[in-house]
Amino acid sequence: MRKISVKILLLVFIFFLCSSLLERDAFSGAQKNFMWKVESGTNTAYVLGSIHYLKKENYPLSKTIEDAFEKSNVLAVEADVNDVSKIDVLKLMGTAFYPENDTLENHVSGDTYELVKKEYGKLGIPLWIINKQKPWFLALSLTSLELVKRGFDPDYGIDMHFLSEASGKKKIKELESVDYQINLFSGFSDREQELFLLNTLKDLRAIDEDLDMLIRSWTRGDVKNLESLIQKSEDSEMSSINEKLIYDRNRHMVSKIEDYLRTGEIHFVIVGAGHLVGNKGIIEILKSKGYKAEQM
Repeated sequence: MRKISVKILLLVFIFFLCSSLLERDAFSGAQKNFMWKVESGTNTAYVLGSIHYLKKENYPLSKTIEDAFEKSNVLAVEADVNDVSKIDVLKLMGTAFYPENDTLENHVSGDTYELVKKEYGKLGIPLWIINKQKPWFLALSLTSLELVKRGFDPDYGIDMHFLSEASGKKKIKELESVDYQINLFSGFSDREQELFLLNTLKDLRAIDEDLDMLIRSWTRGDVKNLESLIQKSEDSEMSSINEKLIYDRNRHMVSKIEDYLRTGEIHFVIVGAGHLVGNKGIIEILKSKGYKAEQM
């Protein structure tokens, strides 16, 4: 239960638009990858966009990606979920679930509550379990369950693949942390949490189509196509939430990457693919700061 809860927590925005199965050759072909070589003049970092849920059949990855990882001294991920010492399970549970005398029904509209019961009812989840979860955690839980139902597994996600490869061989750093992400979601107001949940339910209605589009964009290194997919799911009411979930984090992660480039070590950086696209994405921010960024 603890392992599943922590992995659900680390789903952030682009996790809603994860992957669908293509042939293995699509991952190992010669086309562009969703990875950039970023140079400062004195050092190099490889920045790879991640899909956090995949299947065993999706491997091996491109040789270009694996070679860049081998050249690197350090692996940097959003959060190292393999390091259980950094996970405060009590804090997670305290921010994801309502206390004993409180329930979801007290914090969302009647229409939203009925919609949630309908969607979760399809999965056969008891109402008492739904009622105890806060809206942001419900949204992530539902996304995770829908992906798992389709055969996807976070253990085969890009992050987990390289965390396993790096174990005992390379230094591992965090761009954020589990605690950072707990604070991010728990800081949403009731209204923001409800909007976040409603937007997730809306996106899940087109999940199969979006999954296919996402994976094809990722395997071909098609930045514009992935950007258009993300824009399709944006909503004006979600602007404040997107600012916190995406753009604030993009700027924070760019600052970390700049720190990495000032060291004498080559870093292999993995972030959700959605963080790399658009004018306010990590790659364009790095370019605006004078760094050279070449898609590989």
